[in-house]
Amino acid sequence: MNWRDRTRPQPQRATPSPGRRRGAGPSARKRMVLVVGVLGLVSLGLVARAFDLQVVRKQFYQKQGDARFLREVPIPVSRGTIFDRNGEPLAVSTPVTSIWANPAEVLANDDRIPALAKALGGNAADIKSYLEARASREFVYLRRQMAPEAAQAVLDLDIPGVNGQREFKRFYPSGEVTAHILGFTNIDDHGQEGLELAYDDWLAGKPGAKRVIRDGKGHIVEDLEQVRAPKPGQNLTLSIDRGIQFLAYNELKSTLDKFQAASGSIVVLDVHTGEILAMASMPTFNPNAVAGSKPAQRRNRALTDVVEPGSTMKALTLAAALSSGKYAPTSPIIDTGSGHWYFYGHDIRDDDPNGLLTPTGVLTRSSNVGAAKIAMTLDTPLMYDTYRAFGLGNSTGSGFPGEASGYLKIGRDWRPLEKAIMAYGYGLNVTPLQLANAYATIADGGVMHTPSFIKGDDSPGKQIISPQVAHELVSMLETITGPGSTGARARIANYSVAGKTGTSHQAIAGGYSKSTYNSLFVGIVPASNPRLVTAVVINGTTGKNGYFGGTVSAPAFAAVTSGALRLLDIPPDNIGRWYVGGPLQGNGGLVGSQTPVKAAVNDVPIQEAPVDEAPIEGGAP
Repeated sequence: MNWRDRTRPQPQRATPSPGRRRGAGPSARKRMVLVVGVLGLVSLGLVARAFDLQVVRKQFYQKQGDARFLREVPIPVSRGTIFDRNGEPLAVSTPVTSIWANPAEVLANDDRIPALAKALGGNAADIKSYLEARASREFVYLRRQMAPEAAQAVLDLDIPGVNGQREFKRFYPSGEVTAHILGFTNIDDHGQEGLELAYDDWLAGKPGAKRVIRDGKGHIVEDLEQVRAPKPGQNLTLSIDRGIQFLAYNELKSTLDKFQAASGSIVVLDVHTGEILAMASMPTFNPNAVAGSKPAQRRNRALTDVVEPGSTMKALTLAAALSSGKYAPTSPIIDTGSGHWYFYGHDIRDDDPNGLLTPTGVLTRSSNVGAAKIAMTLDTPLMYDTYRAFGLGNSTGSGFPGEASGYLKIGRDWRPLEKAIMAYGYGLNVTPLQLANAYATIADGGVMHTPSFIKGDDSPGKQIISPQVAHELVSMLETITGPGSTGARARIANYSVAGKTGTSHQAIAGGYSKSTYNSLFVGIVPASNPRLVTAVVINGTTGKNGYFGGTVSAPAFAAVTSGALRLLDIPPDNIGRWYVGGPLQGNGGLVGSQTPVKAAVNDVPIQEAPVDEAPIEGGAP
């Protein structure tokens, strides 16, 4: 810089005022306004959020909360009790407790699983694996239907996520004795078979429901309200008499053991009402432990299995004959010859030559030749209509689930040989209940009732044959239990008995078995004033100890029916006609023969050979 520059005046720079510094922010007032504004906005947002939660979306969040703590739980109801006709319980429901868990909660406390397993009687590793496989669920059963005391011991462990639920379990005091009639329920107490299934809606009732609050462990801390009132199941009183049922069961078991038979059924009916007083079938099962049984054991064979009735069919054939007007109990005389009748290439045979027989004699001697010859003189429509009227080919209408209808070929399609062999019980089949009901119709003056398992549910009945024909048939059937007849072993002390034996080869694929038989007896007691009909059907007898209906089934009939007569206090009707060796029930002049028929030695019943009855031994009819 030269001397001129130093002497030249320099421009003055402005200096900042002391009260305001370069780069200074907003004033305190503005900062205060800003803070208050921010706080105001936050408060407004909180108020808006609160309004949204409490007013706008209150319902949504209330439901979300309820979903976590409010539950609607069922109110279990007891299934109705099933009683026998005298008020004895046959099926009852007892309270039990089922243990359930929330898998996630239990797994979060897996150190408690060993104690849980011990209380449940299980394996800790298995329970843990079971829960892990279902970890996404909120409800799984650990054990169903525990005794209340055992379940309480589990709950007393207070394991998070483990809870109890009250339920009911079905119990059958009579066990195997009434198993086929009652059936059983499943683990949810719904009927699965038998009358438990048929009357499930009546017995089950309607479970109720209530809203409760659960805590974090799933325990109910408060009952809020009842959503739906529970409706307990209604009781059911059966026509079954437990005492008679025990008699039938025990005698059936004894008979199957004695004759080494495969299966069997016994049915006892009240003649005037159609009420079923007893129905036993074997093999059987324990309804209190169904899991160990097989389907074949659970079948009620008196209703679901069919059998060719053999000579028991002759009573129905004679019903058609008497109704036709062509026959009476003592006329006309039928010539059975030497016991062989060659008809359409088939030899229809009797066990013994019977010569000349009255219609009653055909029944008394159980003549296949006589029955076939009578059938061939009858109009086919009459014979078919008579069989149908007795219920053949139709279900009895008892209402039992799975009841079979049997088989009867349409009459217009009958060939001559088929018509002949049907007369003595081949070429058609029936259930034991159908057979019992047919004879009950004869016993009640020709009036057919619908069989019923319910006490007091008697049907008005339908007249299917005339009272006169029915009365004559009972008198004719009474001769079959006389000395030397096929049903002599069916006699009951001090009571007159009418009935019919039957023996048939068992049907197999492609024809008939040569070594196994069906043994039958159906009887009416007392014959003078019928009250009961009992049908005994034994399947699969082999002949080792006998296989004829009069040998196998007739004694079982006598044992069961005599006990039933005592239990029902039915007075005897045959005291004046009784002697030490048996009732004075002879042929009454109703059997005529060119050669006298010999009575069996020591009053042992004559036999009816099933080989004579089988249309073609080992072949199809």
